[in-house]
Amino acid sequence: MPRDEFSLINEYFAHRSAKRGDVAMGIGDDGAVVRPIPEHDLVIVTDTLVEGVHFDKTTPPRSVGHKSVAVNLSDLAAMGAQPCWVSLALTLPQIDEDWLKEFSSGLDEICSYYDCQLIGGDTTKGPLTITITAHGQLPEGTAIPRSGAKAGDWIYVSGSLGDAGLGLQVTQDKVSTTGRHLQQVIERLHYPTPRVALGQSLRGVASSCIDVSDGLLADLGHLMKEAGAAAQLELEKLPLSLALTETLNVDDALALALTAGDDYELCFTLPEEHRGRMETLTSHLKTRPVCIGRVANGGHGDIQLRYHGDEWSLADGYQSFNHFSHSDMSQEES
Repeated sequence: MPRDEFSLINEYFAHRSAKRGDVAMGIGDDGAVVRPIPEHDLVIVTDTLVEGVHFDKTTPPRSVGHKSVAVNLSDLAAMGAQPCWVSLALTLPQIDEDWLKEFSSGLDEICSYYDCQLIGGDTTKGPLTITITAHGQLPEGTAIPRSGAKAGDWIYVSGSLGDAGLGLQVTQDKVSTTGRHLQQVIERLHYPTPRVALGQSLRGVASSCIDVSDGLLADLGHLMKEAGAAAQLELEKLPLSLALTETLNVDDALALALTAGDDYELCFTLPEEHRGRMETLTSHLKTRPVCIGRVANGGHGDIQLRYHGDEWSLADGYQSFNHFSHSDMSQEES
C-alpha cells in the first residue's frame, strides 16, 4: 500500500521526542497548543538545511536530524533562552524508509536530551529540505541582544573554533588528518553541540551574544556593526584544538578558526564589572569561555587582528560563509 503523509508522520514523528507537560495539543491537530510560563517571553527561531548546500548525499541521516535541531537550539542559546518546542517542515524527493528511520532517530535524540518536544509541522515532496522552527522561553526582558556591546567590553568565545571547518575539508578530500583527530572533527561537523546552559547563564551578564555559524569574523562583525563599534582580537588567545593545530600550519589554523562556519560556539561581549560573575556562573561547565579580545571605539564592524602583538592579515582564499557568494556545497548556518 502506498505511503502517504499521515502514515509517515505517525510512524516516524508522532510518538517520538520528549513529552512536556506544557503541550496541551501536539502532533495530529491542525495546530499545536502550548502553555508558556507566565511572565516569560517567547523566543522563536527558524533554520533550513538544504541538500547540496548544508549537507550532501554522503552525510549520515542521523546527523542531519541532529543538526537540523542543533542549529536552532544554538540560536536560542545565543538569546539566553530555554528550548521548549520545535516544529518540522520536511520536504522529501521520495520515501526512503531507512533514511527516515535514521533521520527521525537523530532528531528524537537531541530533542529528548534538551527536553524539547516536536509539536507539529508538515511533509511535502520535492528537493530534500529540512526546516525547523524552535521556540524557547526566558524571563521577561532578559533576552540577550546583538546590539549591546560597548567600548571596553571583553570579547569571549565558548569553545574551540575551526574544527567543523576542518571536518568539512576532510570530507571533501581537501586535507587529511591523523586517525586520532579524524573522528573528533567529523563529530564537530555532523553533531554540533548547542551551548544551551551557557546561554542561560549569560542572561543579565553578557552585553551581546551571537552563535558562530558563518565564521567568527562574520558573526563578531555583526555584533560590532549593531553596536557601532570595532573589535581588537588577540589571535594567540583563540581556543584551537590539537586536531586543528597538528593538522594545519599556524596561519591556516588561525584562518580556518576565523572564517569556518558550523562551530556553533557562542561569541559574546562582557562588561568589565561582570567578568567575575560570569566566571562564577560558568564554573560548572565542562568547557569554559575564553577571552579573545576587546571592543573598541569607532568603526562599524571593523575587526583588528593581532598575533603576539603584531598585525596579522587573513591570507587570500579564506572568507566567511555567505549563501549567495558560494556555489559549492558549504556548511553553515543560522
